[in-house]
Order: sequence, then C-alpha cells, then structure tokens
Amino acid sequence: MNPSVRTIFNQNFTEEKYADFLVDLNTGLHKPVEFRVAETPVFLTDDFRDKLIQAGQDIIDVITASNFKDLSEKAIPEKWRVANENDHSHFIALDFGVCKDDAGNIVPKLIEMQGFPSLYGFQVQLGENYRHAFNVPGNQTIFFNDLTKSSYIDLLKETIIGPYQPDEVVLMDVNAPHQKTAVDFYITEKYIGTPVVSLAGLLQEGDQLFYKTESGEKKRIRRIYNRLIFDEIENDPDIFNKVVDIRQPLDVEWITHPNWFYRISKYTMPFLRGRYVPKTQFVHKLATMPDDLQNYVLKPLFSFAGQGVIIDIMDGDIEKLPDPENWILQEKVDYVPVVESPDGGVKVEIRLLYLWPDGHEKPTLAINLARLSRGKMIGVRYNADFDWVGGTVAFMHK
Repeated sequence: MNPSVRTIFNQNFTEEKYADFLVDLNTGLHKPVEFRVAETPVFLTDDFRDKLIQAGQDIIDVITASNFKDLSEKAIPEKWRVANENDHSHFIALDFGVCKDDAGNIVPKLIEMQGFPSLYGFQVQLGENYRHAFNVPGNQTIFFNDLTKSSYIDLLKETIIGPYQPDEVVLMDVNAPHQKTAVDFYITEKYIGTPVVSLAGLLQEGDQLFYKTESGEKKRIRRIYNRLIFDEIENDPDIFNKVVDIRQPLDVEWITHPNWFYRISKYTMPFLRGRYVPKTQFVHKLATMPDDLQNYVLKPLFSFAGQGVIIDIMDGDIEKLPDPENWILQEKVDYVPVVESPDGGVKVEIRLLYLWPDGHEKPTLAINLARLSRGKMIGVRYNADFDWVGGTVAFMHK
C-alpha cells in the first residue's frame, strides 16, 4: 500500500472527521447506509495496482475464451436456469486478497469471482465523500483505464440502458427497497435514471413484462438490470406461484443474464492457473487428499457472502459432505495486514469491477470496491465488533 499517502492520511485523521464523513455520506440518500463503512480508503502503490490489473487480465482471458461456455455449462443448477441466455456477462467482479508470496512480496491472490453486478453506483459517491472529507490528493483516482466520473457513468449507461430509455430498464431485486445494498440501487437511479422494482412488482402479459410507475402508469420493460440472487428465494419453493416466473422465455433483455452468476463463480476457479490464483480443486475429483489440509478451506459452490465456508477443516469433514460435487477445496489465502490503523494492521480485499456493454469486444476494468477486516473472514458480518473495518474503496495514482 502507498506509505506516503497513508502516513499523511493517518496524521490528519480524527474521529470528528469520520463522523462528519458519515453524515455527508448519508445525506440525501433514500435511507442510511446499512453496512459499516470504514474510516479510511485504501491507497495502492503503482506496483500493486499493476499486479492487480495483470491478475485480473489473466482471469478475463479465460472468461473471454471461445470455450468458456462449454467449460462452465455444468455450473448452472437446472432449477435456476433462465431462458434466453446471451453471449457474455455485462458485469464481472474479481475479489483479491492482499497477501505475500514466498519471496515476501505483496501480491494479490484471487478469492472469489462473480458474473454479477456489485456496487457500481455507490462506489462513485463513496470515493467522492472520502475525497471531500479527508482531502485525498487530486492525483489519486478510484477509476481504471483513464476513466473519469463522467466517462465512467457514460459506460455504465451504455452497459445497463443500451439503446433504450432509462424508464424502459428496471433495476430488479427480490425485495429491492429493503436490501442492504438498496443504497446502491437508488444512487444508480440518480446517476442513470433506472427505476427500482421488486420481483413482486413485475407484471406479465403474454411474454412481455411491465411495471407500474410512481404515477400509476403501466410501463413496458425492455431490460432488467438484475440484482436478484436465487439463493435469496431458495427457501420459498412456492415463490413462482406468487410472482412472475422469471426463468421462462420472456421478451426482455437481461443485464446481466442470471445464468452468468453461476458461470463466473467459484465453479470457474479450478480451471484457472497462474501466480495470483490459489490451487483449487473440485472435491469429487480429488485424486488424493492433501496431507496439509490445514492449509486449505472448503467452499460450497452455491452460496454467497461467505456462507457455509469451512475455514478450519477437521478430520472427516470432507468425507461427511453429502454432495462433494458441489464443493471446492481451495488453498488458503493468508491476508497480510497492510493497512496501518491507529492500533495495528488491517487486512484488505479488493474487488475489481468490469463493465462489458453489448457490442464491445471485451470487458473494461472500470472501478473498484475494497473491504477492510480484522476478523477471521472478510465481510461485514465477521467484523461487527471492530473499528477501521468495513466497506471502502481503493485510490491509486492517475
């Protein structure tokens, strides 16, 4: 991490500035941010930034290869397979832990990946609030590929809205206004004009979908900016008797199509190679059991937000799995506490966020999300009792 910018930031940090930062961040929002936002952004060195970019590109090369759909076909659970899949994911999120290699160099290591959108709207506002509250230098940016706020939002519009009008594209989640990430939904609406709609708000006539505007007008939906993860409705087997069954063939475009959530996921990791990728194997394909299981974690393929992960594998854990084909065994990634806080080091995870509009040959690395942790795992739920942890963003030299 960038030591000079960090030193200046820490010297000038006060709890009062942080409190004012949170007030400003929440001002004007649909409702206050429901997850913890960290006291500090991350400041990347040029060297680590370049390693991150290369690590991401190595994975993008696999995702964009001509055989990727064949490779990932078995990733999609049949009960959640949705009709009319397109050719590529419009969003790609790659999570990297900040670690050390065998030579002691600070390097990124892949943790997880998603063919699914993240906080593409919120991160822009978060970066602006950090810059204003803590006087982040003007030569620091949260964007990649020479993007600015203006050109980034143009790319976001091109990806999500495409050739349609903003009110013909809806951001949809199962119970959208009450999601913890709803802050991102409404900031996105502010930036690009896409209304926020819950799954139950979809109206079907034939193979067409509609929604009701705030004025009560029935409006045709041309595209769905999908934020629904099927895990969230897994426990309601009758859900599609009560709402539109979105798995059926419908005359609507998906941004991004739900099948890509599974194609670009933990399922993909055993097919990846390289110095920034931990060794990962499907459990049911293990030829021999590693002798050093303490250096591995067990991850279920079909879960999100770290749920179900077995960090400390005990004797018999693997043999007891009722569905080994739905698990991976992944080499442990040891995070290095590289961010200096007033009372010790903090671990970091950085999510590279790509946008891939229709008509573009390849995805564009656009912006990032970062998370700070002192707990055993990265994520808000594992760090509830600490400070200098939570959601943040990484700045780097322009």
